[in-house]
Amino acid sequence: MSKKNYAGIPDKYARIDDAKVVLIPVPYDGTSTWQKGADKGPDAFLEASENMELYDIETRSEVYKKGVYLAPPVTEDSSPEKMVEAVYKTTKNYIKQDKFVTLFGGEHSISIGSIRAFNEAFEELTVVQFDAHADLRPEYEGSKCNHACAVHEASKTTNLVQIGIRSMDISETDHMDENQVYFAHDLYEDWQEDAIGQMTPNVFITIDLDAFDPSILPSTGTPEPGGLFWYETLEFLKTMFKKKNVVGFDIVELNPNKSDKSSDFLAAKLYYKMLSYKFKYANFNEEDEDE
Repeated sequence: MSKKNYAGIPDKYARIDDAKVVLIPVPYDGTSTWQKGADKGPDAFLEASENMELYDIETRSEVYKKGVYLAPPVTEDSSPEKMVEAVYKTTKNYIKQDKFVTLFGGEHSISIGSIRAFNEAFEELTVVQFDAHADLRPEYEGSKCNHACAVHEASKTTNLVQIGIRSMDISETDHMDENQVYFAHDLYEDWQEDAIGQMTPNVFITIDLDAFDPSILPSTGTPEPGGLFWYETLEFLKTMFKKKNVVGFDIVELNPNKSDKSSDFLAAKLYYKMLSYKFKYANFNEEDEDE
């Protein structure tokens, strides 16, 4: 990955000492089992971000002025276990520096490390997973750090709320709390208030981009029909940022297509929207920085 500022922002907003946000790229694709290419996701996301308008109309803000430091990528790929440990250590390091830490993958196995770090740092953590797949297998293809196991550990150590699930193996029912699962086929009902009510004050969000319907985001490793759409997802995210202390998030599973950049751009806008909500609705009691 070539080193540039996130979204091409000026250097004064990209320095680690001043930035409130840290973005950690993790270009890893060691365990995916169908379409490879998630390791190219961070570069595609960053390229799309450079072509994005930085004024958010909805929040009337330019959140990049809070400062976004683009960290060196986590490139450990000798084994899934070592990758997870590297993500964990890197994430924990920036949390200790009192940064709002975000990650962009890479496949969903990276979230095992990020969730582990946030769970150590924040009490009574809720993990909110947006995903087409349950990802609750204890082990898959000889590893507990497979993408199919992305939230198994979280299901045992945190308060896990799952949204958009529409594909899973029967064995995963043994590890699923269906009272806290919002299956895609039920999302036409009134569900958002119930989901918010099941969350503790501190929330970490993990978004597998295959949670979105492939009609709006086709470029992912395992697209599943019947997914989420843009505005319903933003409305729920906004409510979470308003009512809960979102302590960080990761976005994973962008598998870029050279001939169609729409998915890359959706991922870029989603990341920026989430930052905009965080700093619009969190109680920072700060004045905006001058340009």
